[in-house]
Amino acid sequence: MTDDGLCTFCSGTRPPLPGGATVPVPGAAPLSGPAPVPGGWGAGTWLRSPVGLSRAVVALLGCVIASDLFVIGAGLHLRGLWEGLAADDSLDIYTGSGLRAQELYDLAGTVQTAAFLATGVLFIIWFHRTRRNAEVFESGVQRMGPGWAVGGWFVPVAHLWFPYRVASGIWEASVQLHPDGGWRTVPKTVLNLWWGGWIVSVLASRIAVSQWDRAREPEQIADAAALVAAADALDLVAAVLAVLFVRAVTRMQVERAGIRQAATAPERAAPESAAP
Repeated sequence: MTDDGLCTFCSGTRPPLPGGATVPVPGAAPLSGPAPVPGGWGAGTWLRSPVGLSRAVVALLGCVIASDLFVIGAGLHLRGLWEGLAADDSLDIYTGSGLRAQELYDLAGTVQTAAFLATGVLFIIWFHRTRRNAEVFESGVQRMGPGWAVGGWFVPVAHLWFPYRVASGIWEASVQLHPDGGWRTVPKTVLNLWWGGWIVSVLASRIAVSQWDRAREPEQIADAAALVAAADALDLVAAVLAVLFVRAVTRMQVERAGIRQAATAPERAAPESAAP
């Protein structure tokens, strides 16, 4: 515990390393003592709090949700104008209100893209931190190395399942153990819903954008705008599920870290009490 009453995990301070080990100095000779955690120092030797990052990610996901609502509204309004032109080709939607509707839709798309990129960067940072913590909790259940918590998102095709494998290992390692130290299983409902929502959203977005790019006639453009709005709605649902996933993993890691620290405290106190 710190002087403020927080555990070292929640406060962001680093607890003493097991066995009295110290942080290696760059360029120094290798330390003797217990073998390092699988994956080395870079994989995570001590816990780092994901709480602050999770709050920032949740806030940005809220911005994504708001931008989705903005672009859906602007897109449906623009779709109505194209439907009117399909029914009556004498209408002029290229000036006046039609031009303003297109400019509003372009602005909404820019805001949505900016919110998505900012959230994606911070989410991956949070994701990597929780993966490092998972290495400390239970390295044996990790299916992929910590680097894949970042790189897995950028591998063509494989990005559809690599991050899920990383997330699955994080989830399993973050679950609290039974009081007797036995393994406890928590259903991955939140994880599966989040990943399923994300995949459906990505695929729907690609289909909608492809149809939008091919549309030429007013009726085709109106249909494509409706499909894009549906894809944006799926993105909104995926963002809500991402909030639930981030909060669930963060909560489990904080709880697991508190139990782990409480269990190791007597071991650290024993040598001190034995000192003259």
